[in-house]
Amino acid sequence: MTRGAPTQRAAPVRGGFQRRLMLIFGMQLVAVVVACLMGYYNVAPASAVLLLIVIVSALAWLAAERSWRQVRKLAQWVGDWKEGQSDFDALGQDHLLRPVDADVATLARGFHNFASRIAGYNERERNFTRDASHELRSPLTVIKMSTDMLSDESSMSEFGQRSVQRIRRATREMEALVEALLILAREADNGQGEQDFVVNEVLRDELADAREMLHGHPIELQFEEPAAFALHGSPRVFAVLCWQLIRHASQYTGQGTVLVTVLPGVVSVSAAAGVAHDPLTTGQQGFEYAIARRISERFAWPLDLHVQGGNRYVAEIRFPQPLPVPAI
Repeated sequence: MTRGAPTQRAAPVRGGFQRRLMLIFGMQLVAVVVACLMGYYNVAPASAVLLLIVIVSALAWLAAERSWRQVRKLAQWVGDWKEGQSDFDALGQDHLLRPVDADVATLARGFHNFASRIAGYNERERNFTRDASHELRSPLTVIKMSTDMLSDESSMSEFGQRSVQRIRRATREMEALVEALLILAREADNGQGEQDFVVNEVLRDELADAREMLHGHPIELQFEEPAAFALHGSPRVFAVLCWQLIRHASQYTGQGTVLVTVLPGVVSVSAAAGVAHDPLTTGQQGFEYAIARRISERFAWPLDLHVQGGNRYVAEIRFPQPLPVPAI
């Protein structure tokens, strides 16, 4: 719309819808009372009185239905609106029927503002995930390449080699953390390359990487698979979720064994601590568990954390729709 002299628009009628309904049903009540009195005093036959009541009721319904058109049009627009839709002009006051009721106009403006804010959130989410994905992953890639080249230097001291390995492990942990945060930042894109994958195979690869990242820590990772099943989803999301639970279990136990077990429709991560304490307290949950909990809620994979025997940490992820392992 070009700028210039403001166009004359009909101002919303304050409470007009309510007054119209009161007028319609008030007139209907008067007409029905008059028709009943006519029948009571034999001014008109009973059939004529009944016909008059029917006609008055029908006219009242048509008048009320005409007054309801604005609400119905607004409800139709809201019902057809989809998240991400950017065409909000149809919700403007000029597009509603005349006269515009103040309450209907307020609802239209409120939803218009709400839809505009949702569109703004979606745009900022796309910009953030796109920029963060590039700007965070690029330096991590450079660090990985640099550590690979440094590790090939034969003249490097033993202390330097250990430092390079620590940098490499920290880089891999940072990659996993960035991946988890980007997964949680994407509101609309839950697919992340969805496919059918075997849980046991993904866990074997993840545990190999986890052992490398935990190298130097007094933690032993063990894997038991009395069952096997597949899932339809993102194997990367599943791997990030399990890694966060392994990190949390490692911090809980401090030193010892972290056991990852595959049961029918369940993946369990357990560890024992030398001193009995409760990981469910606020101070013990930690950042890793918070990320794991949010991922499990996003993808509807229920996560349960509890303590057995006073000092054994057990985290179980349940998958409501496991798939059979495809035959080879």
